[in-house]
This record gives sequence, structure tokens and C-alpha cells, in this order.
Amino acid sequence: MSYIPRYVFFTKGVGYAHDKLASFEDALRSANIAPFNLVSVSSILPPKCKIIGVERGRKMLKPGQIVHCVLAKLSSNEPNRLLAASVGCAIPRDRSKYGYLSEYEAYGITDEAAGDYAEDLAATMLATTLGIEFDVDRDWNEKKEYFKMEGQIVRTRNITQSAIVPKDGKWTTVVAAAVLVP
Repeated sequence: MSYIPRYVFFTKGVGYAHDKLASFEDALRSANIAPFNLVSVSSILPPKCKIIGVERGRKMLKPGQIVHCVLAKLSSNEPNRLLAASVGCAIPRDRSKYGYLSEYEAYGITDEAAGDYAEDLAATMLATTLGIEFDVDRDWNEKKEYFKMEGQIVRTRNITQSAIVPKDGKWTTVVAAAVLVP
């Protein structure tokens, strides 16, 4: 049975452990989404999908439930390695149309840079479906202003988690997610 999600919430987390899988589980716990069977989906934000808080969204879900999400995750055990995982979101002015979610993972960049890039990806995908012409090589802030002037993209946002792998080389995982709720 398929459904179109009515709500979405954004969350992030970081986990540390001696094993890669255990660090991923710890990151999911940190993000408050560990008790769900997560299924990664592609990048469509359904029409009229309302953004809600993590606590409200979790109350609408049950442990063990299959939950669809756009998930960015990155792991490493290389000491002093900077990790970032981000999910960007672009919402059209006409809420009867769909928006976009994007996942982005990178080494060696800040929260702000990863978040900007994820927002840029989502907005670019939405702009192309709306027929907005723009220069893809422009800086994100320039594109954001252009999109606002066009009046078709009402809002962009991101959620980003970064972390530095400890000197002892403990596995570190960062996650960011847009969790879709029926």
C-alpha cells in the first residue's frame, strides 16, 4: 500500500563507537530515529507536506514501523577527519506542486558549507522543474536571491551535522535526515 506523506521532520545526529555499524546506530539514536526501520527514498517533498518538529513527528510513528526518509550519512575512523552530512529542502510557492529534498555528504567542510551546498542542490532541482533559467556556476547566495526574485521558490532550508573523528580513531558517523510521516 502506498501513501503520500502529509508531514516531514528534520533531524540530525552523531555517533561514536569501536565498530562502524555501532557508530551508525549511535548516530540514529542521537537523531531520535533509531527505533524505526528506515527506508531511503529519492528527493521529492510531496505537495502540501507540512514541516513539523521532531517530537511531534516521533509521536506519529511506532517502533519497528517502516519509515521513509531522505538520509545523508558519512562515517570514518581516520583520526581528526572532519565529516559533514546534510539534507537540503526547497519548497515551491505553489504548495500544490512538489518540492525537493537533497542529501549531501562531504569530508573536510564546515556545517555552513555543507548546508549551503545541500540547499543549493534542492533549489536547483526544483528550479529546473519549474522552468527557472539561471547560471549553475553562480554562488549559492546569488542564486538564492535570484530564486526569491523569480517568486516561485518560497523557502529553502537545511539540517546539517558535522563531527571530527577523535584522535583514538573511534568510528564516527554523522547523519542528517528528512523523515516523511504519513
